Amino acid sequence: MARFRGPKSKISRRFKEAIFGPDKALERRPYGPGQHGNTRRRKKESEYSVQLAEKQKAKYTYGILEKQFSNYYKEAQRQPGKTGENLLQILESRLDNVVFRAGFAKSRDMARQLVTHGHMMVNGKKVDIPSFRVSPNDVIDVRPSSLELTPFIVAHAEIGEKTVPAWLEVVPSKMRILVHAIPARAAIDTMVNEQLIVELYSK
Repeated sequence: MARFRGPKSKISRRFKEAIFGPDKALERRPYGPGQHGNTRRRKKESEYSVQLAEKQKAKYTYGILEKQFSNYYKEAQRQPGKTGENLLQILESRLDNVVFRAGFAKSRDMARQLVTHGHMMVNGKKVDIPSFRVSPNDVIDVRPSSLELTPFIVAHAEIGEKTVPAWLEVVPSKMRILVHAIPARAAIDTMVNEQLIVELYSK
């Protein structure tokens, strides 16, 4: 499966946010990369560059490449309601994101790997597609044969340390995730201005 394999610290420094999770490089140098990254005088960004940067930030945050992101946007556009909110709901409902949000993985990259390696089940069936979309009332379990693997032992020990969004519920004794709903925009804490993405695609 194709995904971004470039220097992640460089991306985090560009957006001045820990896009891929805790990053010591960003803590040491909380400014843009390159020889001019720490200069006080910065050229004023154009409207297009601001919109493009917001789309790129969303792509990197959820670990999605350009074509798939574009397809998600087209799908969001066809749905009733606000396109930007629809887009974020689609991204949040990906299985790899749900595994991450529930605290079963340290990052979305790690969650994607756990799903790809066949460690997760949805409604009793193995699912190894990170982009699989969950629905309300879905039940997500760790495969019984995977429960003794180190990532899940660590995740079980750390359950409760990470805040789980209200639209999900974790059952620690069973290493189970219950999907109660697809989140409303107010319940999505991703630092993305989706309206800028809509404006970009509307050009």
